[in-house]
Amino acid sequence: MNAGLLLLRLLLAGLLAGHAAQKLLGRFRGLGPDGTAPVFESWGFRPGRPLVLLAGTCELTGAALIASGTATPLAASVVMGTMIVAAAPNHPNGLWAHLGGYEVPFVYGALAFVLATTGPGAWSVDHAAGMDGASGPLWALAAAAVAVTAAIPALILRRRNLRTTAPAPGTAERDA
Repeated sequence: MNAGLLLLRLLLAGLLAGHAAQKLLGRFRGLGPDGTAPVFESWGFRPGRPLVLLAGTCELTGAALIASGTATPLAASVVMGTMIVAAAPNHPNGLWAHLGGYEVPFVYGALAFVLATTGPGAWSVDHAAGMDGASGPLWALAAAAVAVTAAIPALILRRRNLRTTAPAPGTAERDA
């Protein structure tokens, strides 16, 4: 069980760190902060560059905490909150990634929820610090509640930004 939890933590953390490196450093075919900022802005996340830096930092922080098994409910909350926001632009396309859906952020957030439920296992900082009791269904639900609460302002701002830049009904046809 402990080996499986460690493997799960390291796999999730590696993927999150890769996403962070795409945004923050332009690694793994990423665009870096300046190249990703216009994408964020097109999704309604403005100003783009600071929000790219925030998203990348949250992914990197979540990855580090998950990998080491440190403050697992907090780590799960950071990952889940970031993934809730990340899923928003793709939500209209449905779940599946091959159709432009939100499958990837859903899976990452779900795995973080699972880790908050199971705990990080014996090969973790939490275990070494005697924090084994900070896991289980109630901890996972609390982490999810914090994640949703933290994601709401970004989602509200996004919605407001998209409304202010959307063409008025009938305008597109007139301009064509």
